[in-house]
Order: sequence, then C-alpha cells, then structure tokens
Amino acid sequence: MGRSEQKPLRVIHSRAPIRICDNGGWTDTWFAGNGKVLNIGVGPCSEVEIEVYPCESGRERCMIHAENYGDCYAWDVSGSAWDRHPLLEASIRYTGLPDDVSICVTLYSHVPAGASTGTSASIAVALIAALDELSGGRRAPHEVAYAAHHVETVLLGQQSGIQDQLCAAYGGVNYIEISKYPHATVSQLRLPDPIWWELERRLVLIYLGKPHHSSQTHERVIRHLEVAGSTAQPLEALRAAAELARDALVAGHLAAFGQAMIQNTEAQRHLHPDLVGPEAQRVIEIAQTHAAAGWKVNGAGGDGGSLTLLCGASSAAKRAMIRQIEQDNSLFESIPIRLARTGVRAWTVAGQCKSAPGAHFPRSSVSST
Repeated sequence: MGRSEQKPLRVIHSRAPIRICDNGGWTDTWFAGNGKVLNIGVGPCSEVEIEVYPCESGRERCMIHAENYGDCYAWDVSGSAWDRHPLLEASIRYTGLPDDVSICVTLYSHVPAGASTGTSASIAVALIAALDELSGGRRAPHEVAYAAHHVETVLLGQQSGIQDQLCAAYGGVNYIEISKYPHATVSQLRLPDPIWWELERRLVLIYLGKPHHSSQTHERVIRHLEVAGSTAQPLEALRAAAELARDALVAGHLAAFGQAMIQNTEAQRHLHPDLVGPEAQRVIEIAQTHAAAGWKVNGAGGDGGSLTLLCGASSAAKRAMIRQIEQDNSLFESIPIRLARTGVRAWTVAGQCKSAPGAHFPRSSVSST
C-alpha cells in the first residue's frame, strides 16, 4: 500500500447548529456593553471531520479541505501568517495539535456563507470542539464558544458578538444575558414537545440569494451606538424584543412570539433603514399576504443574508408562501431547517477511511508495503 493510501489512526467528527431568529441581536457586542438575546439553534449543522495520522517525515502536519470552496491545501501550523482561510487556520493554531500527529481537516456547511445565520461561528465551534476531542476533550460548551469568539475578535480582529458562538455550542432555544461583554449566561428554554413541534413546523428560513457582507452601513451604526452608549433607545428596544420573545415561548404563545420578531425587525430598521434591505422587504410583503405571524431579518441585517419567517397555522398557506417567494426572485431560496435539540458534538471512531479525493497529504516520497 502506498503511503498516500494509508488509513488514519482514527477519525474525529463534530457537528454544530447554526443560528436563526436572533431577537436582541446587536446587544451582545462590545459597544452595547450588556444585552439580552433570544435565539434558536437549527440544523442543517456545520460538519467537521478530522483524519488523524502519525506524524512522519515527509507528511504535512495539517491539510485543510474547505469543501464548500473546493479548496484543499497544506497549511503551516508553525508559521506566523494566515493563508487562504484565516478563521480555520486561526482556530487550529489557537487550539493546537498534539506533537505526535498529523491531521487532514474537512469542513462543510449546508448553508451558504454569508447567510447571516452564524455559519462562521458554527464552523469555528465545530472545529475547536473536534480539535479539543483530539487532545482529550476537556473543554465545556461554554469554553468552546469563548474560544471561537476569541479567535474571531482577538486573533483576527473582527467584529463579533457572542450569541452566535453560544448558540452553536448549546443548540436549542436560548435566552442569553450578557452582563458585561463578552461574559454571558445561557438559559435554555425547555419547551413542551407540542410547542417545540409547532414552532419547528411554522419556522421558515429564506436565503436572499447573496451573502451578507459587513458594510459602511454597519460601521456607521456601530459608531453611532458607541457614542450614544449602552442605554441608547434602539438598543433598549432590541433588549425588550428579546424579553418578549422569551416570555411568549415560555407561555406557548406563538402569535406573541411573531410580534416580538416583528418588533425586533422594526428596531433594526430604526438603527438604520438599510438594515432591512429591499430584498428582505419584498419577502416580508409576500409573507404578509400569506398571513405570516412574524418575520425577523437574521443577524445584523443589511444587504443580502436571510430572514426567519413564522408562518400562520395553515401548512398549505406556508407552502404557498414559499412557492411565491421562490417564484418572485430566482435567487430567493427556502432552506429546510429543523430545531436542534443539542449543541456542538464531537466524537471519535476508529480509522476506517482514507482522505476524500484531492485531500491526501503531499509526500516527499512513496514507499510500498
């Protein structure tokens, strides 16, 4: 058997949910100082697979296969610079690798990048949990979330709240209180099965067909809020929307939950009108004609991204709404989702496979056995 055909010693898998319907988003940030967020973890989950090999001469220590991008490359763990995918590379460097192994990491997301569903946080949480499993699995979910947040904000210098990482770590329906950024407490809502099932049946995720990107609009909003302070009226309105969403779900009152979603979207619009873009507004208008109970522009809002819709009681009306949305604009897409009862999971199996095509470790030589 050639060296490139060698089976791994073991394979580590991990999965982490994405986030939708983040009532109170924007208040989990450094410029808000403290906040309240109600969010929901859903599948399809982000997936990470790590093939573990012995560290041998001629074998690259780390191969990264970013499957969504069709990108597979060797990355120098000991180097000082980022290469093609800084989030993945920084997560690996921060978590570290045991000295006696080489790895091939394959990552995949079922949801497009830039969908405003916390996909990058989900990938980072899943990757750090898998690397932690490789080293003995000592980190609790909260610690995995904070590690992923540290990678984005400190190592990469990006703007990031804490709610996405916490949702990926815990899954389920979460009420998150940020006492002093980034320190937060997560209270998971234990909904009765009928309410859980009904919420799952009525929620719809609509991707607007193009990725959300940080923009000058967001920078202007951040500068304004930094000056206005943590008690700025728009931030208070967002915190109130999170509380209303929590209370509505605890009471099993989905109509009130829909109203909290609408209130949050209007608070986003008040922050800056461009945070509810024309494509999002068009989807909202269609949803209204089909008696939807609520709508929430996911994430910070702005150009592109996605919306969460809460449909009315009729499943037929839900299907008709989805058909009209997708017919209205060929870029609009309904992404099937299910509520995630669990957060990030990582587990090990015996090595029974070899790397995916194109993902083999480069070798300086090949020998046969």
